[in-house]
Amino acid sequence: MERSIKQVGKQAPGFFRYALGQFTAIALNDGTLTRDRPDGFVRNAGDADVGMAFAEAGMPADKLTLTFNPLAIETPNGVVLIDTGFGESGPPTAGHLLANLQAAGIAPEDVTTVIISHFHGDHILGLTRKDGSKIYPNARLMVPQAECDFWLDDAAMKAAPESAKSNFEVARKTMGSLEMQRFAWGETILPGFTAVQADGHTPGMSAVEIESGGEQMMYVADITNNPLLFVRHPEWQAMFDIDPERTIATRRRLLDRAAAEHLRLHFYHAPFPATAYVVKNGNAYEYLPAPWTA
Repeated sequence: MERSIKQVGKQAPGFFRYALGQFTAIALNDGTLTRDRPDGFVRNAGDADVGMAFAEAGMPADKLTLTFNPLAIETPNGVVLIDTGFGESGPPTAGHLLANLQAAGIAPEDVTTVIISHFHGDHILGLTRKDGSKIYPNARLMVPQAECDFWLDDAAMKAAPESAKSNFEVARKTMGSLEMQRFAWGETILPGFTAVQADGHTPGMSAVEIESGGEQMMYVADITNNPLLFVRHPEWQAMFDIDPERTIATRRRLLDRAAAEHLRLHFYHAPFPATAYVVKNGNAYEYLPAPWTA
């Protein structure tokens, strides 16, 4: 009798399937990044208060851990991938999306559409390899028009602070050579996929509402950094948000809707598998991980 081989010291593949009407959603993990929590991580809260909130959420007060979680949707017309992680160009603890996608039984050639929520590197670098070749050769690339209007605009790049120049360079280098189909907020991107205005974190970020068979969910990208913190403190302004006030308005609008409609959400930076509901708690919210289903 053969014995199974144990994967000593290795993590299980990072994918999690759940049904959405006639679609199948697959939460995917691209990896994590842990570093010392930078001073001023929250612009409008003291570092001591932020550290206390980290501890209350069960996390080390002095560390910042970012988790990167794209989403795939299996539809009757093909596989749709929303955001692509770091690919070959990120930290050594990230760039695992492709392996986890393949562990879920999906080859890169099987992806028929890639939707990008916004042009930050942890969402777009996984479109291409370091040699510039496409990782998803058969996929249409769908991007928000408003993101193109910002990141590919020379005047916007010239006016940006020096600390933001690298984001423009990454966006231009990655997206500049790719054929893109652009969509506006409110448009149907594909049957069952609608672009939702989610600006603030970046000027053109889009959430994606997904509907099948009367069931709905929403991919909310980066309306929060770690939602364990930012749904409890929805007024907090993370250092990564380009327009903090707009981010707060977007966050509240989408979380209010999700709480009212009991709408399942997928957060890019949530603890894996990154799918949850929210409920109102006074002037804030609580993050409720969706029950695990077999």
